[in-house]
Parts: sequence; C-alpha cells; structure tokens
Amino acid sequence: MNLKTRIAASGTAVVLALTLAACSDDAPEETGATAAATTSSQTQTSEGTADVETAHNAADTEFAQMMIVHHEGAIEMADLAVEKADSEDVRSLAEGISAAQGPEIEEMTSWLEAWGEETSPMGGMEGMDHGGMEMEGMSQEEAMQHLEGLSGTEFDRSFLEMMIAHHQGAVTMAQTELEEGENPQALELAEKIIADQEAEISEMEQMLAAL
Repeated sequence: MNLKTRIAASGTAVVLALTLAACSDDAPEETGATAAATTSSQTQTSEGTADVETAHNAADTEFAQMMIVHHEGAIEMADLAVEKADSEDVRSLAEGISAAQGPEIEEMTSWLEAWGEETSPMGGMEGMDHGGMEMEGMSQEEAMQHLEGLSGTEFDRSFLEMMIAHHQGAVTMAQTELEEGENPQALELAEKIIADQEAEISEMEQMLAAL
C-alpha cells in the first residue's frame, strides 16, 4: 500500500470513528427528549386530578356535597329569573349567579371524585332542602312553585327576598367549613363564597329598596 492510499484509509477511519461517536452521543439525548415528552404528556393527561389536594376530613366532604346541592338550587332560581324578571338589574344579577356557581359545582364535584367520596349527600335528596336552608319558610320546590306563579315587580321582589335567604344559608355553610374543614382548596372556596355572596346580598337589598 503506497503512502497516498494509507493516508486515504486513515482519513476514512477517522471520519468513521467521529461519525460513530456522534451517533453514540446523540442516542442518550434523544432518549432524554423522548422521556421528557412522555412525562409532559402524562402530566398533562392527569392535570385535572393532580391539582386536587386530596387531604380532607368529613367536614370538607359535607361542605362540598351540600354546597353542590345548594348551588344547584340557586341556579334553578336564577335561570327562572332570567326568563321572568321584570327588572333588567334583576335579570343581570340572576345571570351572574348562574355563571359563577356553575363552575364552582364542577370544581367541588372534581374534589369529591378525587377524594373517593360520593358527589351527592348520603341518603340522596329525600327530605332535603337545597343545602338545608329554607327560604321564607319554603322548601326549594315550594319556592320554585311560588315564583313560577308570579310576574312583574311581584316576581322580582319575591325572587330577591328568597335569594337573599338562600345566600345567607350558603354563607352559614361556608362559615362552618372555615371552622371545621381542613382541605386548603375547600377552605379557599368557602372564603370566596362568603365574600361573593355577602356582596350580592348587599346588592339585592339595595334592589329591593328601589322596587
């Protein structure tokens, strides 16, 4: 083998060695990237439950179960007010109540599912008012029947009076959660409910005074 041939062969060997080294270096990086993508996908897939604080006690469970029922009652009344209210202010208030409490129902339902708890109170709805709070001496069903028979200013006044009582019930339930609960997300929502619904109570009292 002459000198030129040996140099060419050596050059080829060096290129081959560098190529193999590069491939060897790339392999772990590709594996790492693949692993990172897999981890990201798993995190994204489980994002809904991963964000739920699972530590809770009986007071947290009862709060979520009962507040779901209570919110459902408020939404039922609010949706009726959107259809029947005479005052634009009352209709706007009702729309806001429904829009705010729907997502809170979804949030509390996700907690209960992550906690492994029933999403409805034990024993179902038999004998229960919506949240255990009566409005103007009436159950939820009686209140709805009463409101459905009203119109105009009379409807607006009764709706506001009943929703004030309903909100006061929610505030009481939230205060109990602050005293007895332990789940940080439930406690945070309880504080929000108190602030939001006390503000709405004040707003509704002003509306009543203006009727």
